[in-house]
Amino acid sequence: MTHRGHPLRLLLTAAVMLISATPQAWSQPLAFSFGVISQPLVAAADDTRLKEAIVASDGDSLAFVVMNGIKSINEPCSDKLLFKRKEVFQGAKNGLIVSLAASDWSACQNGSGQSLAMERLNRVRELFFETEFSFGASRLPLLRQASMLKFRAYVENVRWEIGNLVFATLHLPANNNDFLSGAGRNNEFDDRLIADREW
Repeated sequence: MTHRGHPLRLLLTAAVMLISATPQAWSQPLAFSFGVISQPLVAAADDTRLKEAIVASDGDSLAFVVMNGIKSINEPCSDKLLFKRKEVFQGAKNGLIVSLAASDWSACQNGSGQSLAMERLNRVRELFFETEFSFGASRLPLLRQASMLKFRAYVENVRWEIGNLVFATLHLPANNNDFLSGAGRNNEFDDRLIADREW
């Protein structure tokens, strides 16, 4: 189901999945639906559109909902906004899984125009990925890449299962995967690329 004309794009995709290759499974597929909510390019002054999208997804019997991005590019990079957005996510009924976007951290700057990207990325990781469960009343168990000692920083990369089907999120920022021109500026990019390939 797609809510046309909704100010926040909400995609609810019906999925019919086969959970094994046995003849019995082919005749009895596991049917379920899931949703994806994407942050708008320009956010409202309050969280009205985001709340409406979550309520709309709550009205359907969904296996899970993926939230693509915590904030839009025009919103502040403040802890105040992050705490507010986290509270909205916690109020969801369906299991809600956050997938990071470039707008959440990579363009953040202080008042002097200096980059706060890594500080904000670490803060977002601390606030939104601290447990082994999704947001929402239907708390889905998640496997985080951080469970691997070598990749303990990458809490945002997660996997979860519905039946025998595995889903995953992968942190790939939209702005060329956060690759920065100039020598010696891509430690974060290089390390994350290795983690993403492993995941």
